[in-house]
Amino acid sequence: MNAVLPNPLAFVRGRFQQWWQSRLPLTDSVLLTQRNVYILPTRPGFMLALTLTVLLVASINYQLNLGYLLTFLLAGSAVVGMHVCHGTLRGLAMNLIAPPAHFVGATALFDVKLTNTRQTVRHGIGLSVLAAPGAPGALHWAWTDVPAQNSTTVQIAFTPERRGLHHLPVLTAETRFPLGTFRVWTIWRPAAQMLVYPAPEVQPPPLPPGEPRSGRTAAAARVQSSGEFDGIRGYRRGDPLKLVLWKKAAKADEQGNGLVVRDAQQAQHYELQLDFAQAGGMGTEARLSRLCAWVLMAHRQGLSYGLRLPGLQIKPGSGEAHKRQCLEALALC
Repeated sequence: MNAVLPNPLAFVRGRFQQWWQSRLPLTDSVLLTQRNVYILPTRPGFMLALTLTVLLVASINYQLNLGYLLTFLLAGSAVVGMHVCHGTLRGLAMNLIAPPAHFVGATALFDVKLTNTRQTVRHGIGLSVLAAPGAPGALHWAWTDVPAQNSTTVQIAFTPERRGLHHLPVLTAETRFPLGTFRVWTIWRPAAQMLVYPAPEVQPPPLPPGEPRSGRTAAAARVQSSGEFDGIRGYRRGDPLKLVLWKKAAKADEQGNGLVVRDAQQAQHYELQLDFAQAGGMGTEARLSRLCAWVLMAHRQGLSYGLRLPGLQIKPGSGEAHKRQCLEALALC
């Protein structure tokens, strides 16, 4: 079976695009000027130029005064449209608002603020993530109009494919207003970085057994295979609702008999440790995905948990800040 050779033209184009993008500065704010705004005719623009050429040749050949009038009228309209199209982007200020962290495979949204200082409206401006060199697929544009002496915010979406701390993808902005015969565009490399967490496992196993605290026996820290710790008692008036085992609430009667809560005193005898070595005999990414799911599961249940990774150990804790600390460790592992 013969191997399919890559297209040489596409390869050269991709390498040139990589070289060109690497020379662009990293910045979260950019003012579009004549130095960073580019213009070329579109396919309809080339067709218009061909049509004007045919009209001009026919007018010269047959000495048609109305033909001259129509030709130069259309040519003048195209020139004015080119000037208006280039001016739609020229002078526009763009500012990026750094996005929060996201999970691998989830759609990430970030905002770009467009500021217009002139006294006329800027129409038909689109922003999108620039496709990587050689990557297939059409761009997904977000179109907007920027009011006169005002600003507007555009949301751009993309899907991160790798965990870790990454720069935001290269962006592009363009317009074809008013006639569509010219395309004016710019390329922008944001300096902001985004943290990408591992994708949580879809159907993770139950939380691992808790470990006895120092000075406690293993019998004092037994854990059920479902991930819920032993040591439950009947509900007492005044117990916090977060300690109620709602999975067992269906067995309670109208008076509350049968409703159980976690025993906070016995909970002091054990601690939940999410260990990289206990995440199954899988690859690194699969283990991190399972640990990510366990962190989210323990956070939802209000448990105190720690995290052990190769070369890093996070002490047991709870709360939103502790969850973010664990997820950041998984992303940068």
